Amino acid sequence: MRTYTRGAPTVFFISLLWPLLWPLLVGEVDPSGGIPFMGGNYDGHPMLYFSHGDVEEMQAAAAGTHRDMARRIREAGETMLEHPEEYLPPWSPAEFSARWNEVYGNNLGVLSMFCLLYPHRAGALDLARDYMERMAAQPSWLVKDAPWDEVPLAHSLVGFATAYDFLYEYLSKGQQERFLQVIGNASRLMYEKSYVRGWGFQYLHNHQPTNCVALLTGSLVYMTQGYLQEAYLWTKQVLDIMEKSMVLLQDVTDGSLYEGVAYGTYTTRSLFQYMFLVQRHFAISHFDHPWLFKHFAFLYRTILPGFQRTVAIADSNYNWFYGPESQLVFLDRYAMRNGSGNWLADLIHQNRVTEGPGQAGKGQRWCTLHTEFIWYDPGLIPKPPADFGTSQLHHFEDWGVVTYGSALPADTNRSFLSFKSGKLGGRAIFDIVHRNKYKDWIKGWRNFNAGHEHPDQNTFTFAPNGVPFITEALYGPKYTFLNNAVLFGPAVSGSCFKPWAGQVTEACDSKWLKYKVGLAADAQGRVEAAMERQGMVFIRGEGQSAYSPDLKIKSFQRNLLLLHPQLLVLVDHIHLDTDSSTRAMSAFFHNTELPFQETKVDGVHGAFVSHGGDAYKMFWMDDTGFSDKGAVGYWNYPRGYPYNGSNFVNVTMPLKYPHTRVAYIFFGPGVDVQSFSLRGDAQRVDIYLATKERTYTIYLLTGEVTSKPLFAMVLADRKKIVFEKAGAVVDSSPEEVEEYVNVVEDNLQHAKPVFQQMERHILGRVLNTASFRKTAERLLQFSDKKKTGEIIERMFAMSKKQGKGKGGKKINFGDKLSESLPDIFAQIEVSEKKERQRTTKRMYEDNPEEGEGDGDSRAFVDYADSRKNRKGAFVKGRKYKEVHMVATAGSEDLSSTASYIRLFLMLNIVTFFLLLAVLLTRFQRGRSLHTQRCFYAILLIDSLILLYLYSSCSRTQC
Repeated sequence: MRTYTRGAPTVFFISLLWPLLWPLLVGEVDPSGGIPFMGGNYDGHPMLYFSHGDVEEMQAAAAGTHRDMARRIREAGETMLEHPEEYLPPWSPAEFSARWNEVYGNNLGVLSMFCLLYPHRAGALDLARDYMERMAAQPSWLVKDAPWDEVPLAHSLVGFATAYDFLYEYLSKGQQERFLQVIGNASRLMYEKSYVRGWGFQYLHNHQPTNCVALLTGSLVYMTQGYLQEAYLWTKQVLDIMEKSMVLLQDVTDGSLYEGVAYGTYTTRSLFQYMFLVQRHFAISHFDHPWLFKHFAFLYRTILPGFQRTVAIADSNYNWFYGPESQLVFLDRYAMRNGSGNWLADLIHQNRVTEGPGQAGKGQRWCTLHTEFIWYDPGLIPKPPADFGTSQLHHFEDWGVVTYGSALPADTNRSFLSFKSGKLGGRAIFDIVHRNKYKDWIKGWRNFNAGHEHPDQNTFTFAPNGVPFITEALYGPKYTFLNNAVLFGPAVSGSCFKPWAGQVTEACDSKWLKYKVGLAADAQGRVEAAMERQGMVFIRGEGQSAYSPDLKIKSFQRNLLLLHPQLLVLVDHIHLDTDSSTRAMSAFFHNTELPFQETKVDGVHGAFVSHGGDAYKMFWMDDTGFSDKGAVGYWNYPRGYPYNGSNFVNVTMPLKYPHTRVAYIFFGPGVDVQSFSLRGDAQRVDIYLATKERTYTIYLLTGEVTSKPLFAMVLADRKKIVFEKAGAVVDSSPEEVEEYVNVVEDNLQHAKPVFQQMERHILGRVLNTASFRKTAERLLQFSDKKKTGEIIERMFAMSKKQGKGKGGKKINFGDKLSESLPDIFAQIEVSEKKERQRTTKRMYEDNPEEGEGDGDSRAFVDYADSRKNRKGAFVKGRKYKEVHMVATAGSEDLSSTASYIRLFLMLNIVTFFLLLAVLLTRFQRGRSLHTQRCFYAILLIDSLILLYLYSSCSRTQC
């Protein structure tokens, strides 16, 4: 019997424990990102991003590991000290609200960090207090001409609340109380507006995280000061909105944001603050979110050579609205952990434009310096991605954008190419709307806002040698011709510029893109191919669905062939239906800075721009050899846009049935084009191009059914490059997140235990003091008024009985009093839900069209709290974990506990394997079966202890 079973228990125990030991050996990802969970245990202010005990360490870091960031913070602070009249908010409410005023809130955050790092700098604290007094004196932080837009209010609130938290101990008692009242009033207004404004239910739009983080910041400060009931409602509203966004963001598989890079940084400025704050204060972790790991590419793959500009798709400036250094160090510390974020942040800062086009806006340049300082991890050595230094092709499959040659040093033959052809709002949003996904939350386009997008399907940009030759037209009117796109004529139905018809999303009488209803709601383009072969790039897009079906265009195919870093060939293929009345196309090409000039060579018309003494040229011709003269000019934007306008070339060509091909060549000063011609048939178009160094023959197959499975083939002297159809882009869409409602509900349950812990702490602090009654009234502020007095009297009587428990052990009267209270959070949730349902119903009956506008007040949050006890609960059939609160004075004790558990765990692992080794080497032979059984029993007990320690370590994230 011994012979056959001797080794079985050993194998059994090793197999049992191997899954537990493996994560310890390879290293386990910390879902908290290393951010300690406070658990409602605060020692006053500061508390938002760090505790009072961390300030001294931060001041030391400012002189050491963080000195570069601290230097920028100090420069900002010194600039404000030198010119206070330029940076202080005005006292006059009329002047404060006369224009877009986000600058005041944006600058206050960095000023308060400056004061915290350098508290002995003469005049700094006085300036900050004066700054806050001026803001507190305003009756409203809204802009007079845009009272419906809470974004300026959000910037002021988040800056003011952050400064209040950072500088609390430097404020007088009167200032603490008055400034808290200002924070409460602003937060209360934001909360009310979250039910009736689009940012409360239009997901993944930049306004949503901006306003929600402002409300969350205000609510956390208010919570710390003991106003628990209101702060709880505000927090739950923010969590309900933003946690839905985090679920929907899982459908965005490429890390992009549909509003483009500039507005993307606007979104992530607040989105990353949200991720940090909810982990620190509510143990809600998003640091394993798949989108987060892909987002670095959105910043890295969109930078033009020289690291000063980005691809300016959608409403945009030349690069980034906010950061992106802060966002990059955040990604590095909490997601990537490879040094690439720190590296790119350093490189962007080194190449920053300080004057002229591309310089950071005065209202935004300092806004993220304090979060960059907080999130920076000096232990991550800056390291470029493995492919840095070579031109790479990247396809953002959700965004519908292809880039090539990004993030390179500015140099000869370091060129950048981009192409856009995608679904309105990006694939994720478009498919959510059209496939009725997440139907518990989403009711069509009213839950999204594509207003900042452009009518830009099948558009491109080209920067040979890094010089912007063909550019986007930045933040301007939503007209098709202000993009590098095509119009068709004559227009059959309504259009903005008859007789020409642009894309169906262009807006004739609005500053925002048309997207909600009609043909615009279904507009889309498609990237059909994006591939690189032997240093050449081929991209194909289909844009027919972006135009009115009345034009009866069967196909609008745009093909790009990058033959050389300074030589691009673009071919438009237009296939008309038999009964189409469309007779002409009009293509536009833009440069926001350099004017185009006309040129002509051997009867072929063209245009060029001059840059640094070099000419960057373009020529065009159709498949009959016809080349018409183009129109060059400048389009002035109307008032109200941040840019004056754009230079353009307009090329108009006749169309014939069934198809027309028009070819354009673009080249830099390093290429000398000597001849250019093309001819075509039903299946393909052949292009002959000769430069001084090389001859190119291009066979472009444009038909739906082709004789060979190819997109294109290029003969360059004796080299053949083939772009096969097997490499075509395959369109797919992710599945709906499983149990998405429960995922959000689980995270919402993290809030109440924190507030209950705060309730216990507050009661414990004021026991048997003169302020007890006042504190109890504050806690019960929104409870049933009839019962409030009775409850307070009972609590007050209990507080006088505090003494010693049995055995001399002191009773925690904070806990006991808290248990005697009614569930103040459940009460206010129920009453708030009833009130919202009542007011929402009344508002909808009074204004039934409201559902189509920005003020859809039907999108209210359901505050159903289905928890029945403290051991666990069920939400719609699925058990979720209780959020455990640590009854400690602060997060340091939690960290200490985790350290001890980790130590015991490691010691127990060593003991286990030592016993196992003794059993295998000493007791396998010559020992009685009874002795071996005793050792196996010891091993079994030790393994159970090991399992217990491992589970404890997992719970405390050690």
